Amino acid sequence: MKKLFELILQFFRKLDKPLFFASLTLGACSVIMLYSIVTNDAATIQVTSRLYRMQAAALGAGAAAAIIVSALDYHKIVKLWFLYVPVCIALVLLTFTEMGVEVESTGDRAWLDLGFGTLQPSELLKIAFICTFSLHLSKVGDKLNHFGNVMLLLLHAAVPIGLVFVQGDDGTAFVFICLFLFMIFAAGLSWKYILPAAVSAPLWIYLLWTKFMKTHQKMRFLVLFDEELDPMGYGYQQHYGKIALGSGKIFGKGLISDEFIAIPEAQNDFIFAYIGQAAGFIGCVSVIFVLTFVCLKIFADSRIAKDPLGKYICVGMFSLILVHCILNIGMVLGVMPVIGVPLPLLSQGGSSMVSLFIGIGLVMSTYSHSEKNYRVFYNAD
Repeated sequence: MKKLFELILQFFRKLDKPLFFASLTLGACSVIMLYSIVTNDAATIQVTSRLYRMQAAALGAGAAAAIIVSALDYHKIVKLWFLYVPVCIALVLLTFTEMGVEVESTGDRAWLDLGFGTLQPSELLKIAFICTFSLHLSKVGDKLNHFGNVMLLLLHAAVPIGLVFVQGDDGTAFVFICLFLFMIFAAGLSWKYILPAAVSAPLWIYLLWTKFMKTHQKMRFLVLFDEELDPMGYGYQQHYGKIALGSGKIFGKGLISDEFIAIPEAQNDFIFAYIGQAAGFIGCVSVIFVLTFVCLKIFADSRIAKDPLGKYICVGMFSLILVHCILNIGMVLGVMPVIGVPLPLLSQGGSSMVSLFIGIGLVMSTYSHSEKNYRVFYNAD
């Protein structure tokens, strides 16, 4: 018993406690805000206590998963990609069958009906991609800039991007593109690839806008420059989101009030606007501070990782959370198009909550194993 106690103490000494507890704080804030939304009936769709109860359950499951993953060697987890990657891809493919669910508010067929709830497989696929792409980059090593290797890395990223794009989930497809770019830049992609891509980017953007983007996709961008273009349609969410965000003023209206403005997707993509109502400017700044701390802590962990594999895992999770934050908060502020990207660890969604905690567990594993001779529950010295 004494030895077991010593092993547990050893584990917690090596645990990245600041990252873990900052993530728990955001998750707890999510449950509290969802409780407030239900209590105040501040969503434009009917919501019940199931909303925050399921989020609380996902928070508990995610936190437990993070602790378990952090205790395992990330090398072994990544090398088992042949077990979990096929499962993730199969789950995504199931969304194209009768099990697939199209959420009316988004138009994306990206969820699976499990009977007791829904699952968004692309959230799990993000973590799986970070693992496999990190492994791929570490295997390539200093031969990254060989043309054949760059093409294979592009093909690697094209698989998840293509799958979620066909689902109609433009936001998630863009997140995968950002993951690819952040991680391959961190690996040392040569300027001989970066410069031609940068120079040709305007042409590709023009072709994308004129030849491939549909009217509804273009409208999401156009309303950013002219709110009156479609105030009751494509501009509706952002218009009322900004009104609600500002209505909280400095200190907010509190968790329970009769003065809440109903916000479209208040429980999901626009939860930041609801935080502005409930907790005001102070609450919004506090949330941004904790999210920034989480991002910077993960980035710091990438700097002390003992090998390239650990570094790339951390860079992947850093970019995942950072891109989500920029897109989501940008949507609420009206400087980014509404593309259905949730706010990490805060927006409603059990799939997202658990997946992010698994990813955070991987980062904590790189932190725990950053010493050359250290293994959790075993020290070579």
